[in-house]
Amino acid sequence: MSGIEIRPLRADEVHLVPPIWDAAGLHYRPEGRDSIEFLEREASDERSFILGAFEAGNLVGAAVGTDDGRKGWINRVAVHPNRARRGIGRALIRSCEAAFRERGIGVFALLIFSDNEASRALFISEGYIERPDVSYLRKADASDDW
Repeated sequence: MSGIEIRPLRADEVHLVPPIWDAAGLHYRPEGRDSIEFLEREASDERSFILGAFEAGNLVGAAVGTDDGRKGWINRVAVHPNRARRGIGRALIRSCEAAFRERGIGVFALLIFSDNEASRALFISEGYIERPDVSYLRKADASDDW
């Protein structure tokens, strides 16, 4: 994976992330919790970070990490399809884990949509274990289509 630099994005760079999500076909809420304004807050919040994978100065992948004090949550890992299968997603996962370890957090978690087999396989190959005995429940104050 030579030529790839992974680093935290600044608030003024987060506008580069949604085009990566679009290209990768990722589910996200551009008018809600994934809006540019929300991403800017996450990039500046001490409990969150947004990592970017850059190649020749261009963003080719991104991951959002949030820390709830007990677990590090890895969210929205995406790599531009033109750069897929080159280890960038793996490097983003490992960089998220390293960032959480620096915070003293050694448990990492994530949620994956059931139709996203590629992400599921990637995380399993990185040592993540599926928990069929856990149910995901949610409640949202705002209208949400998923």
